Amino acid sequence: MSQPPGEPDQPPSPYEPPGYGQPYGEPYGQTQQPRWGQQPPGGAQPPYAPQPPYGQYGPPGEGPRGGPNVLAILSLVFAFVFAPAGIVLGHLAKRQIKQTGEQGDQLATWGLILSYIFTVLGLIACCGWIALAWWANSDNGGYG
Repeated sequence: MSQPPGEPDQPPSPYEPPGYGQPYGEPYGQTQQPRWGQQPPGGAQPPYAPQPPYGQYGPPGEGPRGGPNVLAILSLVFAFVFAPAGIVLGHLAKRQIKQTGEQGDQLATWGLILSYIFTVLGLIACCGWIALAWWANSDNGGYG
C-alpha cells in the first residue's frame, strides 16, 4: 500500500471504519476491532462525547405533542368499563386540550358521548329492575 507523499506511515486505528485508509477494507474475519469487555490494542480508550449541561433537553417542541391526550384515551376506555368515570375524564380531557393544544379532541368527544349513553342505559336498567322488584312484591299474587 503506497502512502501519498508527505504523510507519515501510521498503522490503521482500530476505531476507524473498515476501508478507511485502505483501498478495499480488511479481509473477512481479520478485523482489528476489540471484542466486548476487552481493551483495544495499545490500551487506549475511545474518547466519549461531551455531556450536555444539566437541565437542558434540546430545543422545545413545535406544535402539539406526539400523541393524543391521555385523559381522552382513558375517557373512551372508561366509557365501556365504568361510564360515570368516563364522563369525568372526558370533561377533564376537553379542558386540558383547550389549554395545551394537544391532539385527541375527537377521542374525548366520543368518550363523552358513549359514557353518557351507557350511563343513561345503566340508569334505565337499574330503575327497571327496581320497578320490577317492587311490582312483583306489591301484589303478593293475591294470596295473603
